[in-house]
Amino acid sequence: MRLILGIVVMSVGLWGGPAWAARTSVHDAAESTQYGRKAGGMIGRGLLNAATCFVDVIVNTVNGTKNGPPLVGTLTGIAKGTGCSVLRLGSGVVDVVTFWVPGFNGFPVSDSYEDCLAVGGSSVAAQAPLSSAEGESASMWEPQLPVAEPSATQAQASPTAQPQAGQEQLASQTTWKK
Repeated sequence: MRLILGIVVMSVGLWGGPAWAARTSVHDAAESTQYGRKAGGMIGRGLLNAATCFVDVIVNTVNGTKNGPPLVGTLTGIAKGTGCSVLRLGSGVVDVVTFWVPGFNGFPVSDSYEDCLAVGGSSVAAQAPLSSAEGESASMWEPQLPVAEPSATQAQASPTAQPQAGQEQLASQTTWKK
């Protein structure tokens, strides 16, 4: 019996992929544009997030205790971990309940347990960064509003001139910054 158990454990260790690789493939599948791959990925990501949501509390409590003053760091870590745990559980439930909706990929949280709000997770890092009008790298959470290029007649106009129709609305829109 011990021999069979040893063979099974060795087989899983040798031929099974590491846990982070399985998590990464599930997160990538959930962000897919193909319906079948997306649906399976969302179910997997949802179940994974719901099953491991308690890990956020443990990881953030340990990190908060290491990085901050003894009592304050621990309490801050517990609070952050609890918030991330609730966020991860909610994301998992939304993924499992809405996996069938075409074109909806859920509300993904970072696949890192150290910071659930980190945008640099594996599923987001694979995408090309967006560029804003100022040439900075923009986050996928920042809305980008259209920027109108001034025409030759507008460039010659005085700064006190009234905006033309359509430009007034564009001038009142602003971009959001973090």
